[in-house]
Amino acid sequence: MKLLSIAVPCYNSAAYMRHCIDTLLTGGDEVEILIVNDGSFKDDTAAIADEYQAKYPGTCVAVHKENGGHGDACMYGLRAATGLYFKVVDSDDWVDEAALQKMLTAIREKQGQVDLFVANYVYEKEGAAHKHVVRYGNALPEGKILTWDEVGRFRVGQYMLMHSLIYRRQLLLDSGLELPKKTFYVDNLYAYHPLTMVKTICYLNVDLYRYFIGRSDQSVNETVMISRIEQNIRVNKLMLDVYAHAKIESKKQRKYMLGFLEIVITVSSILLVKGGSPEQLARKEQLWQEIKAEYPEVYKQLRYRPLGIALHLPGKLGRRVMLWGYTISQRIFGFN
Repeated sequence: MKLLSIAVPCYNSAAYMRHCIDTLLTGGDEVEILIVNDGSFKDDTAAIADEYQAKYPGTCVAVHKENGGHGDACMYGLRAATGLYFKVVDSDDWVDEAALQKMLTAIREKQGQVDLFVANYVYEKEGAAHKHVVRYGNALPEGKILTWDEVGRFRVGQYMLMHSLIYRRQLLLDSGLELPKKTFYVDNLYAYHPLTMVKTICYLNVDLYRYFIGRSDQSVNETVMISRIEQNIRVNKLMLDVYAHAKIESKKQRKYMLGFLEIVITVSSILLVKGGSPEQLARKEQLWQEIKAEYPEVYKQLRYRPLGIALHLPGKLGRRVMLWGYTISQRIFGFN
């Protein structure tokens, strides 16, 4: 059995997927690379996937499927994987080769004892001189096998995203995770749903994942996100459903998961405010009414937290304060 399976969802990715795969190959024989061709038709993505499989048999596996979107490609990769642990690396991103070796060493030493390995990720924002690194040392003591009760305090806006996570593969399968087809922003659900089954966590302070931001057509481009806001809201509601129905015994785990919900719903609300049309402003109010009707207990918790209060400041002045806070956060944290 391979130590780590890595799924690389690819959709018309010929221009950049080689760089991604080449960095993963430095993991050697302990790594399985699943190159998932998600119905590409505009370029040589399928041929490149087959080329790597032929050149690196036993390490690279080409998975060809009809187009179903990023989440569906991740699920295909998970179902095809054979490794003890599982990670997703998008085809326009890559990993730091030295950090990958350190992570493999940690997995080798602690395999079977850890449900979730966590590492840093770096915003590789095009044109930015400063590369913002998301670290977790304030909340997760490095190198230790932690239960949720031993986890420290996460800062506001500091959450473990898909880029930072390596799950035990069987846990993902047992969690019942299903990422919806033809839907963007499912990475938040991937980083959220399986946590209900995670009992042990280990953090390595290495800058493993390099998260590229800069293409105008990327799903995380702000203009694109506003145009796809209903897909973001769909993912938000799936996360709400997880939180509302999960049996979470640890208070720290519940606090973390509530805080994560707060952030993703805040982002959806701010994007609607930033859109600015009467329809978008009305949709923001409707979203909160839907949460109140469908998840009344969770609504009470979210509505009267600091961000929930800020999101309901009245009038044009209130909206200006929201957008000002959002702009400041962008500058501090470096996201799109």
